[in-house]
Amino acid sequence: MNKKPNTFNFQHTGKEGVFRTWFRGEHTNFNPNFEQMADAHAALDWVVKGWEPAQRIVTPATQITAFGSCFAANISNWLAARNYNILTKDEGSNAYVVKCGEGMVNSFVIRQQFEWAFEGKKFEEELWHGYSAESYGYDETIRQQTLDIFSKTDLFILTFGLSEVWYDEVTGGVFWRSIPQDAYDPSRHKFRVTSVEENKDNIRAIYDLIRKHRPDAKIITTLSPVPLIATFRPVSCISANSVSKAVLRVALDELMRELGDDGYLHYWPSYEIVSDVFHLPFKQDRRHLPRAVLDFIMMLFEQVWCEKQPTDEEMLRHWLAACAAAGLISDRVETAVREDDLALLKRVMAKRKVTRHPETEAAIRDQLKRLEALMAQ
Repeated sequence: MNKKPNTFNFQHTGKEGVFRTWFRGEHTNFNPNFEQMADAHAALDWVVKGWEPAQRIVTPATQITAFGSCFAANISNWLAARNYNILTKDEGSNAYVVKCGEGMVNSFVIRQQFEWAFEGKKFEEELWHGYSAESYGYDETIRQQTLDIFSKTDLFILTFGLSEVWYDEVTGGVFWRSIPQDAYDPSRHKFRVTSVEENKDNIRAIYDLIRKHRPDAKIITTLSPVPLIATFRPVSCISANSVSKAVLRVALDELMRELGDDGYLHYWPSYEIVSDVFHLPFKQDRRHLPRAVLDFIMMLFEQVWCEKQPTDEEMLRHWLAACAAAGLISDRVETAVREDDLALLKRVMAKRKVTRHPETEAAIRDQLKRLEALMAQ
């Protein structure tokens, strides 16, 4: 059968030897099946693909600022424990990006920190409040501490969490969180779901401010997989969360398509790893992730971004432990990995079934055999 250039066999009609053909363009990336997603390199091959940097830029000397939603704290804690230079782990600093950095959950408040630090912008109302609803003002000393952190930063890791906001209708200012009960004024304090364009504008403004004041710094954006604890919309929290995440994900994607080729703005797909690799493996509260899943995502971040590479054994151990913690394979695998218990691993492997999905059984058993050989050395 003659084929035109750039066409491929795609869909069988049911008649032997008869195909429909479709033009597919330069890039065709298929959705993986369960067996493919059971491979130890699945997250790298099927999720991270296309989002890798041109070269690994993170070294122990790289000065990193990470803040945004609570997922940012996981990034900071992991990298700090691995002896990377995390400026926002300075417990002696009073900068809000240190004290409450993981509580800045929307793009408006993250933008406010950059506008305040870099250009001295102040806001008309008290928009910033701590965990106990205490007011945080626009103290010049704290601004200078924030500016000092930002001015040293080589890599900003910004984690965006939600697109629902409380705001002051008079000034337009957006709050970090909601409004303290004793300060709430129903005539001016309102709630709304922000748009893709608004969030896109905020993130672009952040990008422009960093490029202006720290022109060589890189920016990694990520979308927190942690869902809303509650919505103030008159709909279910689950459906509201889908919209909240989608708004931010579209805004980030549009900016990556517009600015990504410049080499300064990047995206790390933690949200997709949690949702599609591990199938939303939340704890009983349906908000927090098992430690092993978080550790694997951070180890994968190192593999993609850091000059010092994790070993193949480290990656395999973290992958299998995360699969176990997510309920995709026997939970006893996590214990065997954590305690380096070869006897327990062998007992798991002696079982007739070790995986949730039969399609993944062979692939997972191959990986368990690899781990068994490593543990036996």
